[in-house]
Amino acid sequence: MHTETVGDPADPDLLCVLGWGNRLHHDNVRWLLETLAIDSFVHAVEIPDIVTSFEREYLKPVRELAETLGAYRFVGHSTGGLIGAYLRDPAPEPTTRTYLSPWWGFAPEMAGLPLSVVQRLPIARPLVPTDGTLTERRAAIGELATDRQLREGPDAAAPTFLREAGRAHAGLAAIEPDPSAVAFCTLTDPIVDQRRVGDRIAADRTVLYDGGHELFSSRSRAAHRETLRAVVRDGPDAR
Repeated sequence: MHTETVGDPADPDLLCVLGWGNRLHHDNVRWLLETLAIDSFVHAVEIPDIVTSFEREYLKPVRELAETLGAYRFVGHSTGGLIGAYLRDPAPEPTTRTYLSPWWGFAPEMAGLPLSVVQRLPIARPLVPTDGTLTERRAAIGELATDRQLREGPDAAAPTFLREAGRAHAGLAAIEPDPSAVAFCTLTDPIVDQRRVGDRIAADRTVLYDGGHELFSSRSRAAHRETLRAVVRDGPDAR
C-alpha cells in the first residue's frame, strides 16, 4: 500500500482509503483529499490492484494504520468502503464513517456464471479485462475522469482479487451496520450493487448524486462538497 498525509497535523485525524485503481497523484483524487483536508489531517491510502488475501493485504495494514491514530474520522471509496466496513474491534471505531459508492456487492451485470468461474482461478495476474472504450469508462467512472486517470488505472483484474472481493462481500452479513454512517452514491453506478448499500445504510443517511461511480470525478461534485465536509466532520446530523 502507498500512503500520504495531506493537511494540517493539528487537525483531527482522518483515514481515507481509496478504491481499486485510484492513484494518489490523480487530479480528481487530489480534489477529494484537499476537500477533506480543509477540516482534517488526512491519512490517504492507495490500495494494491492485486491481492491474494483480503485480510492480510487489505484489512491488516489499514487496521494497523488506524490503530496508530487513536480518535479518527473515516472515509472509504468503493473497495476502500468495503475495507472500512471491517474496521471493527480491536481497531478503534472511527468517530464518523462516510462511504463513497461502497463496493459491498458486485453490480448485477457482473454477477453470474462467468464471474463465479473466474473467481475459482488461483491466478494473481490481471487477466479479466475492464470493459469499454475510454469514453465508456469515463461515463462509468465520472465525466471529469481525465485521460491520464483512465490510462494509468488498471485495465484488467486478477482472478484472486475478484475472489477476495466476493469473500469480503459475503462476510458483511456477519457485521452489524454502523447506525451513524453516511453513504454517497448514484443510482446509475454500473460497478456496485446499490441494493447492498440500501441493506446497510438507511435512506435518510444516503446522499444521492448525479454521475458515475466516483463522486470526486463527477460533474456534480461541487454541489455536494459542503455536505461531504459536514458529514465527515460532524456525522449524519450535520446534513
